[in-house]
Amino acid sequence: MEKSIHLHPGREKSLLRRHPWVFSGAIQQVKGEPAAGDTVAIRAANGEFLAWCAYSPVSQIRARVWTWDPAEEVNIDFFRRRLASAINLRRKCGVEAGGDAYRLVHGESDGLPGLVIDRYAGVLSVQILSAGMERWRETVFHLLSELMQPDSIYERSDAEVRRLEGLVERSALVTGKALEGAIWINENGLMFPVDVAGGHKTGFYLDQRSNRKVVRNLARGRKVLDCFSYSGGFTLNALVGEAESVLAVDSSADALHAGQQALERNQLDATRVTWLEGDVFQVLRTLRDKGETFDLIVLDPPKFAPTQAQAQRAARGYKDINLLAFKLLNPGGFLVTFSCSGGVDLPLFQKIVAGAALDAGVEASFIQRLGQDVDHPVGLYFPEGEYLKGMVVFVHTQ
Repeated sequence: MEKSIHLHPGREKSLLRRHPWVFSGAIQQVKGEPAAGDTVAIRAANGEFLAWCAYSPVSQIRARVWTWDPAEEVNIDFFRRRLASAINLRRKCGVEAGGDAYRLVHGESDGLPGLVIDRYAGVLSVQILSAGMERWRETVFHLLSELMQPDSIYERSDAEVRRLEGLVERSALVTGKALEGAIWINENGLMFPVDVAGGHKTGFYLDQRSNRKVVRNLARGRKVLDCFSYSGGFTLNALVGEAESVLAVDSSADALHAGQQALERNQLDATRVTWLEGDVFQVLRTLRDKGETFDLIVLDPPKFAPTQAQAQRAARGYKDINLLAFKLLNPGGFLVTFSCSGGVDLPLFQKIVAGAALDAGVEASFIQRLGQDVDHPVGLYFPEGEYLKGMVVFVHTQ
């Protein structure tokens, strides 16, 4: 008997628009008793075939599309083609010209739902985030060894979203050389240490690569405040861009230490940077109360709202930090501000930042939109793949 999911009448519309997710509420009937990760046919209420999907019996996203082609089999050759296509896209986009660290696979946008692969020099860091991809885990690792021939593959399937799929978290070396300390990567001429085993996300914020160059180009002669600095990506780029000084703030002593290591490795002027461990919200308030001011402020906070249900609470957090930043900016200064929250889209984020500027009593212009780099493509039918939103805001002299 075919393993299949049958939708309620009218609920096939998103699939006909090629959106790759099927939510539990759209399903009328499940036939054939599929297990977690099984490949199932998705059918409209009238029985029409819509797609082959991976089944997840406990997730609100009950199925994720593998292919829309009824004749295409989901097997090892399917994954070989999809992985090869993702690798080839990065080569066509010239991402290696910017260094040896970039995203190799970006989930649904590369036709591989639930799979994230980042390259850090000779190491591949892999996240498996869905029941369907978990079923093909060994196949993925085998094909990565075949197609990329890395020194090591390290699995970082320790994200909380795995729990929503009924999966346990996992973090371990899969194959190759054991990782001894940090992996050093080259990004746009700067060297950074990456803790593949224990760092944030898969080890580094690769999605900000092009935006770090934006800050480099804005920094000359400016007094810079880098908030949520992590291992110093924006800080070091500001120094290379000839910033007068940089104050880098993060709550993690380990992250700040990694930044100091990078500073030393790149032989940059340590007298122009101060590393400050602390809660960014509290540090911003303290700087405001002391009357400190800056010419360029970077706000790159962690995810405040993973889903739209949390957007209202997250909006308050974004409003607070942007308001404080505007109060610390000198006239003629720049605010480079970001949100990586899936529940906050660009119009909402721009509205939040505009409200913060209004409350701060400044006249400001949104001069450049920022987002994730080309190695984080966004499927035209999957807008959720565009999670990083940023803007450069200029504060006018009144």
